[in-house]
Amino acid sequence: MSRNVNFDLGHPPMEAGLESPADEEGVHDSFHQLLAEQFQTGDLGEAFELQQLQGELDEEGQDSVSHLSSPGLGRGEQRNHRRRVANQDGERETDPSLGERWSSATMKILSSMPSRTIGRTRGAIISQYYNRTMRLRRRKQSRPSIRDFSNSARPSIRGYGIETDSTDGEVNKREHLVNNLQNLSVSDRIKMLRAMPLSVAEKSELRGLTLKKERRNMTGNQIPCCSRLKYYVIIAARQTWYCWLSFVHSLQLWQVALKRVSGRFGSGVLSYFLFLKMLLFFNLFLFLVIAAFIVFPQAVHPPALPHGRRSFTGLELMTGAGYFSDTVMYYGYYHNYTLHLSCRNESGEPYTSVSNGTNIDCIMNRMPYKMPLAYLLTISTSFFVTCIILVYSMSKSFGQSFRIDKSYSILAIKAFCSWDFKVIKKSSVKLMSENICIQLKELLAEVNQKSSKNTLRQKLWRVAVHFFSWTVCVACTIACVLAIYYFSEYLHQNLQQSSRSVSKDPLLYEASLLALPVVVSCINLLLPIMFNLAAWMEDYESPSVRTYVAIGRNLILKVSVLGVLCYHWLGRVAADPSSIGLKCWESFVGQELYRFLLMDFIFTLLNSLFGEFLWRLFSEKVLKKNRKPVFDIAKNVLDLIYGQTLAWLGVLFTPLLPAVQILKLLLLFYVKKSSVMMNCQAPSRPYRVSQMTTTFITLLCFPSFLGASVFVTYTMWSATPSSSCGPFRELKTMFQAGKRWVEEMEKEHSNLSLLARAHLYLVENPLFLFLGAGIFLIVIYFHSQVVDGQRKIISLLQEQIENEGEDKKFLITRLQSIHEQKRTSGRRLTSQDSAC
Repeated sequence: MSRNVNFDLGHPPMEAGLESPADEEGVHDSFHQLLAEQFQTGDLGEAFELQQLQGELDEEGQDSVSHLSSPGLGRGEQRNHRRRVANQDGERETDPSLGERWSSATMKILSSMPSRTIGRTRGAIISQYYNRTMRLRRRKQSRPSIRDFSNSARPSIRGYGIETDSTDGEVNKREHLVNNLQNLSVSDRIKMLRAMPLSVAEKSELRGLTLKKERRNMTGNQIPCCSRLKYYVIIAARQTWYCWLSFVHSLQLWQVALKRVSGRFGSGVLSYFLFLKMLLFFNLFLFLVIAAFIVFPQAVHPPALPHGRRSFTGLELMTGAGYFSDTVMYYGYYHNYTLHLSCRNESGEPYTSVSNGTNIDCIMNRMPYKMPLAYLLTISTSFFVTCIILVYSMSKSFGQSFRIDKSYSILAIKAFCSWDFKVIKKSSVKLMSENICIQLKELLAEVNQKSSKNTLRQKLWRVAVHFFSWTVCVACTIACVLAIYYFSEYLHQNLQQSSRSVSKDPLLYEASLLALPVVVSCINLLLPIMFNLAAWMEDYESPSVRTYVAIGRNLILKVSVLGVLCYHWLGRVAADPSSIGLKCWESFVGQELYRFLLMDFIFTLLNSLFGEFLWRLFSEKVLKKNRKPVFDIAKNVLDLIYGQTLAWLGVLFTPLLPAVQILKLLLLFYVKKSSVMMNCQAPSRPYRVSQMTTTFITLLCFPSFLGASVFVTYTMWSATPSSSCGPFRELKTMFQAGKRWVEEMEKEHSNLSLLARAHLYLVENPLFLFLGAGIFLIVIYFHSQVVDGQRKIISLLQEQIENEGEDKKFLITRLQSIHEQKRTSGRRLTSQDSAC
């Protein structure tokens, strides 16, 4: 049953299709690389050496697994061992890795596989990597060819059955390998040592021998003083660079806190805090751009404030009105002035704001700064850049999250390759061990997850429960949205009546404006609790599916509420501002958005207090149970998206609203982190959320940012600005500021007529906007299709690999069954002959 292995390098050998009982794929690959290197060097005689070696091994019967597993036996012991194997031909041997009993003939076939005939001894490995180091040395510098060496110095596989067991041969190969490693560069030496399939102790020994020999040569060569100084300078510069990189890495925001959260609660809760961190950077970008081009120029050149300005009472922090109305915080404070660098008014005093209708000569003739144009371009550019960043982040996240990584393969990588040996601090080691532990739990939970097979009756019951739950959730959402609609209409009518009344208390009027934000925030707080009850009734098997369902229900609620509010602001307030006594409806809408953002933050704090802290105390003190609430990822993430949408909606009316959002996110991070660490527990069933971050970015891009962009664009394009406030006063639309600037440029410079035509066809024509948006969406669609195609190809390749493994198992089983049939028939014939 033994067979020869064809080592003819001109024809690729046919794989036996047998699965190796030991996991030696790395050594198997090293064997093929070694043969290829021998073939490339032109030493065809080495191939014939392999054939002769294999023939000798087959004749001597040295291909048994027991022999290969004990290469240290002597000659006499090997001969006695072969006799024992021959005498036990009728018995079965046990493969410890497969856990099944194979016959001796099958074991011979297995032992003839390439993964069994090489790699059992360190001598073969050292000889192989001696070849590699020689090849690297020939690349770096001109060295004599391998043919110039004597046969004893050339790396060969001749005599593996004899030489690999001898101590002298191994020592010689080790010395050659150390010499070659010494002549390699540091990076190549490290790569070569890492690639060697040796133990860590043996690699450390080889590295120590190489360094010792290097030091010996360096001391013998007596390095000159200048060269030594150069080496010291290089080493000092490298150490300084590494210290700088370590310092920059330590400056990352919330690095330790995020590791602690990930180590205790897993990737699901971590995705919430990473999403919050991303929103913080988005708002920081908006704040820097708007502050540099809108807020700072207007603050340096303040307009004349009206008489009788209200003083600060403290209620403005809640309502956003009163004292704050006449500051750079709101739209109404900004004027339609052209700001010059040095101008003087009629009295000779320096005055830096010049109205469009006046004819004041500037002392210094410099380029003016048009506030209406700056306001329009800054808001438009910031939204455009934010859109590009969002789409790029979404496409990058799609490419990372939809990689086909089997849980068991990631599990092996996490178990053996995830530890960072550079970490030495006890706190960092503890954090890393907790992080790896929770990741292993998530991967094991995904590997062990099994879909239960339900009967038809159970499936119908689950469909009925899901239908009932969704019906209740959608009905409650519609009822709450209608309640917000009619309540906002009622408040609008009250504002109309109060504007007609002669005597009214301004403080009471401003406090009544908090009614609508309080009602909306109460609905956003209480309705998700009902959604959680519906999810508990549905009893989802997968925690990730339950999270995605909760995200969908909360998303429907938030989008519906924001749609009603946008209609309230543009359809009622902006359509007829004089009916409610407003001189600047843009500032009123900005104050409304500030109140909604503030109330959302307050109710989030109340949720952390009552929903997490008090529930933990009640469970521990009253119920006497060590049961803590689980962090609701869906609700908290949708709260973040809701707050960010309010910030984007209010950028046009409240330029400093991103600064308020930054303060809110900073406080929210520390409050949520403390609440999670103190009051919450990890999910009872760990689960890995590989696509959670991608889902968050997608929701932030399409329902949130797209809706805010449509709202702001419609306001700029169609809504009529207030005639007594803001940079766009006395204009029909905000876009006319750009058109007027183009007309002025065309009058002053006739060569710029092309700019006026481009503005007419590209900016004023909505077809171009829709065309650009369509191209943008088409690019996103094609990118997603490419990623999906890559996923399918990877899944097919992985399925092919799994099928090949099954084929190997099938062939081994068939080999065993055929051998059993032949042996049974032979015994039957023998018994019949003896009976005759």
